[in-house]
Amino acid sequence: MEIVSLLLIGLIIGFVVISMGGGGAAIYLGVLTAVFHLAPAAATATSLVTALPSLILGSLGYYRQRAINFKLGNQMLIAALPAVVVGSLLSPYIPESIYTWVVGIILVLLGLNIMRNKQTGSTQLQAHGRLKASSFGILSGLMVGVAGISGGGPILAGLLILGLNMVNAVATSSYVLVGMTIVGTIFHTAGGQVDWHAGLGLMIGALIGAAIAPYVMSRFVGGSKNAGGKLKPIMGILLILTGIKTIW
Repeated sequence: MEIVSLLLIGLIIGFVVISMGGGGAAIYLGVLTAVFHLAPAAATATSLVTALPSLILGSLGYYRQRAINFKLGNQMLIAALPAVVVGSLLSPYIPESIYTWVVGIILVLLGLNIMRNKQTGSTQLQAHGRLKASSFGILSGLMVGVAGISGGGPILAGLLILGLNMVNAVATSSYVLVGMTIVGTIFHTAGGQVDWHAGLGLMIGALIGAAIAPYVMSRFVGGSKNAGGKLKPIMGILLILTGIKTIW
């Protein structure tokens, strides 16, 4: 019965996070600590390992649809990967209370920014755009390195603020998170033991959800001119609520 629950939870998480351009490591982290009472180091390592295969599968689905903006994605990756390494090295020395407040406030501000900015659909990466893309990449990389969470919020928010439509932003975010999660997994698994009993069931369920998500997104958003505009404020609200929940 437990394995069925794990598969269902994983499927739901995998579908939702790939549909929303996030790796879901933060959600896995919450499940592993709250339900399975794993120690923080083990939960962090398990959450990253669990999220990685579904991220890769979801990104491949978006790649087949040619929905990934590699120019913006690579700009973010170049900035994010060193930040993941730095964050992983600094994580033992950063008080959790300070980190949660900083991350929570940033997520609220990003959510407000998404709701305020208009979607332009432009893919031109000017000098100020490169700086913005890099700053979002650094922020996300630090979130992955310090806490072992996916960092998908800043990446997706940045892509929407830079003008991508919802499908392209979600696809590009998934691509960026693959690279960051690989590096984060390497560092965090070195210091924490992966709990395969809990992680494997979540991983298999998430793979199923991740395989479905790109096609549902392309049909739901791609088939409606207004769907992307409706999803954008929803994503902003979700980021604001996530930020508030992070603080409290």
